[in-house]
Amino acid sequence: MQEELQQIKNSAIYFIMEATSASELEEIKLDFLGRSGKLTQIIKDLAKLPKDSRPEIGRLANEVKWAIEQAIEQAEINFQTRKIEQIRKLDISEPGIKPPLGHLHLVTQAIWEITKIFSQIGFERVRYPEVEWDLYAFEGLNFPKNHPAREDLETFFIKAPHSETFGPMVLTPHTSNGQIREMKKGKLPIKMLNIAKTYRRQSDVSHAPMFHQFETLCVSKGISISDLKGTLNYFAKSYFGENRQTRIRPYHFQFTEPSFEVDITCGLCSGKGCKFCKDGWLELGGAGMVHPNVLKFCGIDPNIYSGFASGFGVERVLMMKDNLNIDDLRLLYANKLAILEQF
Repeated sequence: MQEELQQIKNSAIYFIMEATSASELEEIKLDFLGRSGKLTQIIKDLAKLPKDSRPEIGRLANEVKWAIEQAIEQAEINFQTRKIEQIRKLDISEPGIKPPLGHLHLVTQAIWEITKIFSQIGFERVRYPEVEWDLYAFEGLNFPKNHPAREDLETFFIKAPHSETFGPMVLTPHTSNGQIREMKKGKLPIKMLNIAKTYRRQSDVSHAPMFHQFETLCVSKGISISDLKGTLNYFAKSYFGENRQTRIRPYHFQFTEPSFEVDITCGLCSGKGCKFCKDGWLELGGAGMVHPNVLKFCGIDPNIYSGFASGFGVERVLMMKDNLNIDDLRLLYANKLAILEQF
């Protein structure tokens, strides 16, 4: 152990003398004297040595530690002295170097743009909880008790006492919880835009455990599928450009009837068909007419009022923009400047 301590001392002092910056010096300090540093680990192991050899090895370890600390202190003084000398040589008449400017994250940019588009046709932005009760996330949206989405294989449940009124607590799996909360207010007509984080047990090139959704809800007298289709077309042309078209296909969602999948023409082939799309179309999201059971649950008479709703992933629509080459949704949250600085 004596040879190992001597080797640590020599290595540390060599690296300290070769350091070219204060940050590099700090890394060296952590490498040798930090909580998991080389010298720290040896000092922790002293208790394992025979009692008769502990005092001598302990003294040597303290000497090595003192020598390293002194070398670091002297190096810090040297760096500070050089910095002062550089300041003294500073010519204040020279033009300054402008710092690099950052920009908003791509997802934030998309949220602002989506908000602006829908506000222009009267939709009001709202915010509702991300930690939600089952009543608003499932029960009020016409999900049966045995629906797969209400199992922990699909949804993140919170370890908290269940409420007799509201059920278990979850990380909201969709922004559709906002539909129930908005309609429960009893203020009609409604034109709501809810944008929030949502959570599901999925992770691949087009899914992440946390992602953003934007939900539209329009409830009034005489609302029809043509109103829904017109709103979808308006959004698509405003966000993607005049050359993009949308279509709706019959589908099934628990809280809308009839329900639709919404497609948009591929931006790469302009709807002609290519290897990145299905015959020229890409799936955009889901939509439909608000289910009568959902209206009744919220105290709204479905014989008088009707409405439409739609829900899209913010990251999904972002990735479908022209000239935006992102082939893995998870890259948006990788925090790699080499990727984010491109946009």
